[in-house]
Amino acid sequence: MASKHIQDKLALLPESPGCYIMKDEKGKILYVGKAKVLKNRVRSYFSGVHNNKTTKLVSKIHDFEYIVTGSEKEALLLEINLIKKHRPPFNIMFMDDKMYPYIEVSGDNDFLVRISRKPNHKKSRYFGPYPNATSAYEMVKLVNQIFPIRKCSTLKKQVCLYYHLHQCLAPCVKTIDPKENEAIRAQVIKFLKGDMDDVIQKLQRRMEKAAEDLQFEKAKELRDQIQNILHIKEKQSIDFSDTLSRDVFGYYEDKGYVS
Repeated sequence: MASKHIQDKLALLPESPGCYIMKDEKGKILYVGKAKVLKNRVRSYFSGVHNNKTTKLVSKIHDFEYIVTGSEKEALLLEINLIKKHRPPFNIMFMDDKMYPYIEVSGDNDFLVRISRKPNHKKSRYFGPYPNATSAYEMVKLVNQIFPIRKCSTLKKQVCLYYHLHQCLAPCVKTIDPKENEAIRAQVIKFLKGDMDDVIQKLQRRMEKAAEDLQFEKAKELRDQIQNILHIKEKQSIDFSDTLSRDVFGYYEDKGYVS
């Protein structure tokens, strides 16, 4: 049975997404988890029947903390950062150095848009990280379809199919006007920063047309593209792709009082 201290803290849990941090009697972090609803998830540890691992964990818990996030997506990002920082013994996922993917717009004159696990190229622009890796990969695929940008990691000696599909300007055999290149880069960055409404509306119209023409597989593909864009578009404030130092403060307001 939970101690009175824990029971009192359980009563104060919010119905919000976030991360919870379980500690032992010495204050050492045992486990970090995420929750869509903190109140329900944390309370579940102290009621009902659990497997051996959870039962052992609960027997060692003397205290817990929680951090409220703006969304379940932010809770997922915060969870992996906390696990990598504290290495809790009861966490078995994310204990390697795997990172969530970023979308990189490379700094080359004939730039690439690609997936990157480590945002460490100073001349590149990075967007993310994205907990849903599938959405990130689909977004890179979509960007490469929409914009006439280089696709090859190493430039070839002759044009490829993408040039004939008007999806590449063929920097392999042509000298591209730097102004044209920078204009396209600006459009890509604008799109990845969240200005996606025009593209979404265009895909929506194509999806409806495909459904009317009974092309259901095509309609489903377009629907999935829209959902991936919406997932990427969702803002998060847990993990930043830049390396800037920040001074951060938090506050809580209730009944006219601020702490």
